[in-house]
Amino acid sequence: MLYLRNLTYHPTACPNAILKSVNLDLAPQQLGLIIGPSGSGKSTMLEILSGLAAPSSGGMFWREQELVAEQMQQLAGLVFQFPERHFCGGTILEELRLGHPEIGSDRISEALAEVGLDHLSLSASPHDLSGGQQRRLALAVQLIRQPHLLLLDEPTAGLDWSIRQQLVRLLAKLKQNWTLLIVTHDAGDLLAIADRCWSIQNGHLESIDPTTLQERTKEPQPAA
Repeated sequence: MLYLRNLTYHPTACPNAILKSVNLDLAPQQLGLIIGPSGSGKSTMLEILSGLAAPSSGGMFWREQELVAEQMQQLAGLVFQFPERHFCGGTILEELRLGHPEIGSDRISEALAEVGLDHLSLSASPHDLSGGQQRRLALAVQLIRQPHLLLLDEPTAGLDWSIRQQLVRLLAKLKQNWTLLIVTHDAGDLLAIADRCWSIQNGHLESIDPTTLQERTKEPQPAA
């Protein structure tokens, strides 16, 4: 289980804290959704949880053990917004093995099967894949590391409706084996698969009921 306790992030160059006494609980094999506008602090949350930044105060815990930034890097796998812009490998195989040349073919096959890309040639270029396939490959890049926690920044951004639906179904499947935490400015289709939801405004995190939020966002039915 992931716990955040009174987590604060206040870089010295900023007049105000970006995250303010954040508390969060997320159980294993749950999907958590943090919803907030640009500048609210949600992407900073992912940077801290992935170990790219260290909190100014407060604690991060996994299964009762408090972790520092270096340990969070081992625990979590981060998929950036528009991850396809960060691809560096010339082939799918190179992309999956980037930084991990020791990874064997069995784990590569398992990761690609998890995201539904096991039919592709490993010699194909990541840049030749469709938008939906590129997002799936970005997930496979993290899954191959076998993290306990998957962190996703706006995973459905820039995708058309049908591809978004496919990705949502994939994320619902992945939470059978992983804990997922997603940040987004527009919950949309993700609400249907969320177990926990929070809103974030000006660095303050507040728990909200995903069912209630889903009811609020339903489109009104036309009058008979």
